[in-house]
Parts: sequence; C-alpha cells; structure tokens
Amino acid sequence: MPFLTTACATYAFLTNILHMSQVLLRSAQPLVGPNHHFSEDDENLLNAALMGQSHGFIIDVRYEQEAKQARSSGGGTENKDRYPRWSILYRSLERGQALQRSLTRLVGTCYETYMGRNHWLSNLQASQWLSHIKEALSLAGLAAECIEREGTCVLVHGEEGANNTLLVTSLAQLILSPDCRTMVGYQELIEHEWLQAGHPFQLRCARSGWAQGRFKQESPNFLLFLDCCWQLTRQFPMSMEFNEELLCTLASHAYSSEYGTFLCNNEKERNSYKVREKTHSLWGILNNFKQRKHLVNPVYERNPLAIWPSVAPQSIQLWEGFFLRYLVSTEHKERSWQRTWELVGKDPC
Repeated sequence: MPFLTTACATYAFLTNILHMSQVLLRSAQPLVGPNHHFSEDDENLLNAALMGQSHGFIIDVRYEQEAKQARSSGGGTENKDRYPRWSILYRSLERGQALQRSLTRLVGTCYETYMGRNHWLSNLQASQWLSHIKEALSLAGLAAECIEREGTCVLVHGEEGANNTLLVTSLAQLILSPDCRTMVGYQELIEHEWLQAGHPFQLRCARSGWAQGRFKQESPNFLLFLDCCWQLTRQFPMSMEFNEELLCTLASHAYSSEYGTFLCNNEKERNSYKVREKTHSLWGILNNFKQRKHLVNPVYERNPLAIWPSVAPQSIQLWEGFFLRYLVSTEHKERSWQRTWELVGKDPC
C-alpha cells in the first residue's frame, strides 16, 4: 500500500486562458520522510492534472536545502525521478517569527516621528517589509506566468500549505482572473483560499504589530497578502472593484473583530464551536448597501486581461493608509473619494 501524502491537491483553481484550460493547485509538502516514501495516487493525480500537456511546474516556497532537510521530520519534496513531467522551482518566502519581526520593526519605524527623513527611510528599509512584498508579488507573478504564457499546470506548496502557499495562489488568481477583482469575487477568494483552506487566523493573528507581547506562532501572512493587494490597486487603479477602505477593514477585523468570520484556525474548529450560528458574518455587513458604497472603487472598469505587477523599487511603496492611519488625517481622502464619484457622474449612494 503506497504511503499517502497530505492532500496533494486540496484545491484546484481552473481558468480559461488563451483558449486552453490550465490548473492551479496547492497542497502541503509531500510526506516523503527519510525512507523516501511515495504515493502512486498522488503521482496519478498530478499527471491527470496536466490534461495532456507535456509538463508542469511545482513551485516550492522554501529553499531547496530546507525542503530536503524536512525529510528528517517526515516531510520533504517531490522525487524528480517519480515526477519526470514536472519541473520543481524553489523560491523561498519568509514566514513565521522572521516575518513577524519584520512587521514589528515596520510598525516601530512608522511611529518614530522624531527622527530625520534619511534615518527614517533607512529604518524602513531595514524592516525588510517592502522586500517581503516584492518577493511575494514576484513569486505570484511567476506562477501566473507559467499558467498564462507557458500554458502549463502549476502546483504550489510549502510546508503546511496554509500560509505562504495561500499567499502565492491567491495573488496569482488576482493577477489572472478579472472575477477575483470584483467585490464578490474577492470575498470568495478570501473565503476559499484562506478561511476554508485552513489558514490558522487565531494563531497567526493573535496580536498585531502594535502589541507588546509576542506568541511563537504569530505570522502576518494575511496582512502581507492585503498589502500586496493594495500595491495592485495602486498600480492598476481601474482594475479592482474594491478600494483601500475594504483592505484596511479586512486587516483590522483579522486581528480584532466583533464578527465570527476570522475566528478559530480552521473550518473544523468553526463548526465545532458553531461560530456561524452564534456570530454574525463580516461579509454580510460589508455587503450591506450603506457600508458597501464606501468600499467600491468609483473608477473601476472590468479588465479581462492579466495584470502584471511591477516589483521595481520605485513601484513598491509603504501602505500609508493602513500603517500611518493613526498619524495622518484621512479627511483629504474622503473629500477626494466624494469628488471622484461626482466627476465620473455616479452616485455612491
């Protein structure tokens, strides 16, 4: 009997690009272990996902050496001999406590208003938060490029498949699919790729970057995703139906919320505690007519094409609307928002 890996294709996202069907899959790491176990079921599943194509790509969001060392603890990476039609690409993304420290340094820098401009910019760079954004967008762009321009199937995985894996697959879908850039589509993307996929919000968002204490399993993966989304809204201001206010709202509720949407670590816990029966959904509030009008982009126009983010240094900027929201007045933004609605000849109400 073959040794089964952890759900090698827990979710498949299919889209029609260039009149061909490609598949984006995500999973946890294969449980190869020190004895080099394998699963014929997994091999057959991935070969079937190719749908007649000659090859596909496996993107591992870890360093190659790190992935191979995981065998000692029961994990590992795919054996190339058993997956001859798949090319494995190792592209590491920071995670865990290192990513949390980066956020903490960023928040500390944002509130050090007494220092000079050059010193402040130096501290901002030293936090490495903008570098993490660059790496995340680059890797998501790579996955999207393999699908659209190479016409191939892509599998993304890291260790658990519930952190940086979700970051890459959700951003790749935003790049490729205009449906994910609508208000409804974006909410469905978060529901499927983060909540139902088992991102442990209770552990990862136990405390924010503003808190003094730290928990070992904290990691701002979801906040990094929202920041990357903000970068996309800034680079493609007409391609997203939602605006910055929605992103700030989601970031705030992920850490502290009176609604049950981001409670617990997975669907099993939410069902066990009957979260849906005992709490209200954040989506219902956001889709309320009075609330929704403040979250919509007034200049949105559906763009059927892929949006390819720039990761040049001048293109990645600090998300001031979130990280400096307690320091900078938003009155001018509100006036600008109202004026934009007037210019486009629409009524936000």
